[in-house]
Formats: sequence, structure tokens, C-alpha cells
Amino acid sequence: MIVVGSLAPADRARWQELFEGYNTFYERTLPAETYDEKWRKFLEGTGIHALCARDENGTIVGITHFFKHPSTSSQDVCYLQDLFTAPEARGRGAGRALIEAVAEWAKQQECCRLYWHTSEWNETARRLYDKVAEKTPFVTYRIVF
Repeated sequence: MIVVGSLAPADRARWQELFEGYNTFYERTLPAETYDEKWRKFLEGTGIHALCARDENGTIVGITHFFKHPSTSSQDVCYLQDLFTAPEARGRGAGRALIEAVAEWAKQQECCRLYWHTSEWNETARRLYDKVAEKTPFVTYRIVF
């Protein structure tokens, strides 16, 4: 059984462990101060938000980070920026439960849609995403500073 909820101050170490796993998966390393800053913002609950998925033992097995932002062509939208489940918990519904929880949050915030990106090669995640959402034809470009 998976239960989705907010992070508590005592969850810091496990959250960071999972967020580091997410960043390692995408072959990037964040400085310690970034983890400190984001953790503070998540606990404040303004601007950017986080949820966690807990298993039947209360262990955090997944995390997601998301935020609401304006759109020029519609009502506000919600962007799901990060989603990661512990390898040992994959296939048990944590990812789906986290997406559903963010979708519910976005509806409560009167967003007109929820969207996210993933790497083309992230086949495991894409199998889930293909079941719960519509794949759009948009291609992402970026400039890194």
C-alpha cells in the first residue's frame, strides 16, 4: 500500500537520498547548498512544492517536486519537475500515486493542466507516463547558463 503526503522535517535525509538518486540518474551533481535551499523551500510550501510516497512501513519510497506557473494562453498550469522512486519500490504504484496526487493538487489550485518532461531514453518511466497522460508533440530546447 502506498500513501502520498507531505514531507516532514524528520524526512530530510531520506528525501535527499532519493533526490540525489534522481540527479545521479540524470548524470548531474548538485552542490550541498542546493539541497539545503530546496529543502527549506519545500518546507515553506510556497513557490515550489514536494510530496512523498510512503510504503506500508512508513518508509519514503518516492518523491516529486512541482510548481504552479502562469500561462499566456490559458489558466495557470502545473509543472511536475522531478519524480523519482527508489529502485526497490518500482512497479508498486508509487510513481502513479505521486502523479495522481500532483494532478489533484493542480486541480485544487485551478490549473488547467499538469505537464512534465522526461528523457527519451527513460523507457521505464515512459511506460507509466504513456498510461496516465497524453504524449505531446513538443520538442524541448534550452540554453544553459
